[in-house]
Amino acid sequence: MNIRRRPVKPNNITSGDISPENQYSGEPIQASDALPLPLYLTNTLFFTMFFSVMYFLLHRWREKIRNGIPLHVLNFSELVAMVSLIASFIYLLGFFGIGFVQPKENNGSWDVEDECPQPVRRNVPMKSEKPVKVITLGDEEEEIVKLVVEGKIASYSLESKLSDCKRAAFIRKEALQRTTGKSLEGLPLEGFDYESILGQCCEMPIGYIQIPVGIAGPLLLDGREYSVPMATTEGCLVASTNRGCKAIYASGGATSVLFRDRMTRAPVVRFGSAKRAAELKFFVEDPMNFETLSVVFNKSSRFARLQNIQCAIAGKNLYMRFSCSTGDAMGMNMVSKGVQNVLDYLQNEYPDMDIIGISGNYCSDKKPAAVNWIEGRGKSVVCEAIIKEEVVKKVLKTEVAALVELNMLKNLAGSAMAGALGGFNAHASNIVSAVYIATGQDPAQNIESSHCITMMEAVNDGKDLHVSVTMPSIEVGTVGGGTQLASQSACLNLLGVKGANREAPGSNARLLATVVAGSVLAGELSLMSAISAGQLVKSHMKYNRSCKDVTKESS
Repeated sequence: MNIRRRPVKPNNITSGDISPENQYSGEPIQASDALPLPLYLTNTLFFTMFFSVMYFLLHRWREKIRNGIPLHVLNFSELVAMVSLIASFIYLLGFFGIGFVQPKENNGSWDVEDECPQPVRRNVPMKSEKPVKVITLGDEEEEIVKLVVEGKIASYSLESKLSDCKRAAFIRKEALQRTTGKSLEGLPLEGFDYESILGQCCEMPIGYIQIPVGIAGPLLLDGREYSVPMATTEGCLVASTNRGCKAIYASGGATSVLFRDRMTRAPVVRFGSAKRAAELKFFVEDPMNFETLSVVFNKSSRFARLQNIQCAIAGKNLYMRFSCSTGDAMGMNMVSKGVQNVLDYLQNEYPDMDIIGISGNYCSDKKPAAVNWIEGRGKSVVCEAIIKEEVVKKVLKTEVAALVELNMLKNLAGSAMAGALGGFNAHASNIVSAVYIATGQDPAQNIESSHCITMMEAVNDGKDLHVSVTMPSIEVGTVGGGTQLASQSACLNLLGVKGANREAPGSNARLLATVVAGSVLAGELSLMSAISAGQLVKSHMKYNRSCKDVTKESS
């Protein structure tokens, strides 16, 4: 029996979706000679037939044994089942390795690896100095790429038309190279689950960026040890944070307090007069009306709970800053949905209210703002530790008095001279960004999440060092967004905060916020010590500079 694939003419891409089973192997849809059906349908049919018939025969034979009927006596249905069993067995035997099912014609030889051939690259002259390596595609993929390049198929619609996210990314990347004449050879495509980001994390993907993840720790915080994942391309950062963790551990650990937990959204509405805007302000801030607005707001989610509404007037424009708890989610979408419910309710009470925008920047998201520094946004955390004198000398290589003086002149007075807003620290943003990227947080929220004031003072008759970081707006979540990607989910799992906490909703996100603050404490302690001891430049020359001869490698 010789069953081989026959090429099927490519479907017209504009008339419907392309079969996802074609994958991105570079070949057109294949059919089997066993049946005039595509190969994947033929395989499905024979698999189903084999197990269904086997179950039927075993059931019949059991009845015959119970009733004393000879097994060789077959009725018509059993005879058909036996023939089907033999046919499906022969097909499946070939499918699992014997070369009379789907042999590939290659000078009469069969190579198992040829079933999924690797794309062959060829050099095509382009406008750039370095020729773009274009992959030789199958007829169908080549046709789609040309349609994308010509603008007849929108690049953003490839996922819906192909029903295959990886294949869509492959075609989009190839079309982009041809359109721009720029090589994307160094941007990896393989090894990523593109289905997981569809409609959630990133649109029109063409690959993914590789960022190394290092581990700092153990960080001893509130009696528990944490290995903190940090995704960064900056040398010294993980090593420095790790040294801070070591100093904290050797001194008995750090303690943290989360004193506020609320995400905010502030819509802006307009009235015909400032007086009318003030009337709504008084109505919203009246405690008698808060319960009603809370019920309307809380309908948006099982976890959203309205805490307060703070208003500000600018002429006849009113800004209402809604604050609410959001469980283990970071909560931007959750609070926005609740705010929309309240606006719809208020529209009935104030029909002359003109809703300008769901966000009026009084929130304030992804921008340095005094309102977040003063009122807080997300999780507000303070973390502290007492570092023993011998640890300061042996591990941090400096003196307590020198650290206290440096902190006053650099983090406090120096930041004030610069007119800093929430930046009374050495490099909180470094640690926040690294932990955020590793755990799937929104990296842009590093801006307000890095608001931090670092305090140091001598205690115990000037022998030991009390160090603390106060961070009023750490915006984190353990569900939603990038937290659901495999790599980021693994890092959350390492910290013991993966997903939602069913028993105590919101506790995982709050714990993550304290870990971020504890990591910042370690980072602040180590960097300030390095500056105090004059080690900053030396350490960066050692760890942040490559010793490789790049000129030889590039040549």
